[in-house]
Amino acid sequence: MKKHVITYALLLALLSISSFLQAENNWPHWRGPHHNGIIDAKNLPMSWSATENIVWKTSLPSWSAATPIIWGDRVFINSPSKSEPKPEPEQKPAEEQSQTQRRRRRSTLDPGGPKLLLFCLSKKDGKILWKRELDDKNQLHRKQNDATPSPVTDGKHVWVVTGTGKVAAFDMDGKPVWKKDLQKDYGPFGHNWGYGSSPLLHDGNLIIEVLHGMKTDDPSYLVSLDAATGKELWHQERPTDAQRESPDAYTTPVLLEHDGHTQIVISGGDYVTGHDFETGKEIWRAGGLNPLKRPNYRVVPTPIIVDGIIYAPTRKKPLLALNVGGTGDITESHLVWKYEGSAAPDVPSPVSDGKYFYMVDDRGLVTCLDAKTGTLIWGPETTTEGIVSASPILADGKLYIINENAVTSIISVEPEFKLLATNELDGSYTLASPAVSGSQLFIRTSSHLYCIEQ
Repeated sequence: MKKHVITYALLLALLSISSFLQAENNWPHWRGPHHNGIIDAKNLPMSWSATENIVWKTSLPSWSAATPIIWGDRVFINSPSKSEPKPEPEQKPAEEQSQTQRRRRRSTLDPGGPKLLLFCLSKKDGKILWKRELDDKNQLHRKQNDATPSPVTDGKHVWVVTGTGKVAAFDMDGKPVWKKDLQKDYGPFGHNWGYGSSPLLHDGNLIIEVLHGMKTDDPSYLVSLDAATGKELWHQERPTDAQRESPDAYTTPVLLEHDGHTQIVISGGDYVTGHDFETGKEIWRAGGLNPLKRPNYRVVPTPIIVDGIIYAPTRKKPLLALNVGGTGDITESHLVWKYEGSAAPDVPSPVSDGKYFYMVDDRGLVTCLDAKTGTLIWGPETTTEGIVSASPILADGKLYIINENAVTSIISVEPEFKLLATNELDGSYTLASPAVSGSQLFIRTSSHLYCIEQ
């Protein structure tokens, strides 16, 4: 009898380990399996180039900020169609071209073609298994297009939201399940720079946020859809007194588990708020993201939650650390620390292992703080020269930071700054955050999706 008990216990342990390893092989969400940019991966590559340590690369029709999403042997990625030919503009003498036009790369950005597409690739060899058209109204919004939101999957279905407000569900073989139009159902988007929030999937619910106000008087809102049918479960307005562009946010909802209850944390419109997962009703609210009430404080970086602390960036500063819990106004009562240094992020979201808190600003300056106190550990330190828009990931004891020229800096996770490696790819315009599956790293540039392994 004892032998059978031991055998059964060993079997349960093996199944548990297998389930854990399988989960860490998947990257189902924009910021990975834990919604915070951290994955328990091992033996990730340390060096690569356009030809070295490339398992495969697949040509993409255009550029996008959408991160590749991975489950099992499938990789999902959003992209516009290929740009349509345009007539050559009349060439002006070089002296008539402004220095600003020559210097600013994004002034010449093409949005890509009009179609918005979802691709499914084989993780083994990068072969395109299927693609589906989501909409045909792609546009350029300064430095993003309408393919910015990343898909999400549970291994049985994949869901995708476009910058034009189309929401669609497919099975893993590309069969359509349902489709909705957020702008038709809830009113036009009013963001100054297009819609860029990714959906959140949890417990059969698809949570979508629309925080806007620059170009509309309509209220911001959250909506929860039944992931299986697309039916609305609840719709909750999110009030704000932010002015002009400050109501706009390009953040993504994150989950908070506290005292046996699930909450949704939303950042933007000058506030961080916690909402009941079942109803969407607001439980708590913290101000302080825009203490001077400036009219241009749109928020791009998404908050993270680690070891009972919510880290909420804004437009550079201040960056707030708040204790979880509480109801009503927790602006002062739950503030743990506040960072107002010169190298806080404007676009990239931060990452933390609970001991150290890492953030990279748009110039590629990286800073490490004590996660519990906000005390400076080191930084700001310079990584590879270039603008950074992608969010860093923390894996295998290393921090991976990729800039807009597809150059990745690898930094050791230690109490002192140590740049371990710098790796280049194709040099093309890169906004998407990297993804990890097992020992493989996935990087999406404007021209290709790369699978990299040591």
